[in-house]
Amino acid sequence: MNLIYNSEQYSVVEFGADRDLEALRFGGYEIVDKSGKRETFIAGELAQNFRRDVSELIASEPSMEEIDEFLGNYDTLMSQPVLLH
Repeated sequence: MNLIYNSEQYSVVEFGADRDLEALRFGGYEIVDKSGKRETFIAGELAQNFRRDVSELIASEPSMEEIDEFLGNYDTLMSQPVLLH
């Protein structure tokens, strides 16, 4: 588990691949919307796509606002309330 992004609006934690757990076979990401107090966990193909898109985004040296805007694309997936974090 590795915190890879943290702003006032979002945080992203990366979970490494674990071949013994199907949900983490390719790794995964927890994305937290702090102000909305909700989160989502993405794994599998969606996590692979997220990793690719983040790599492309980072290559452009984005501002924090641009990263937050990118993470906002995942707002519709954030249905789990954050109770303790």
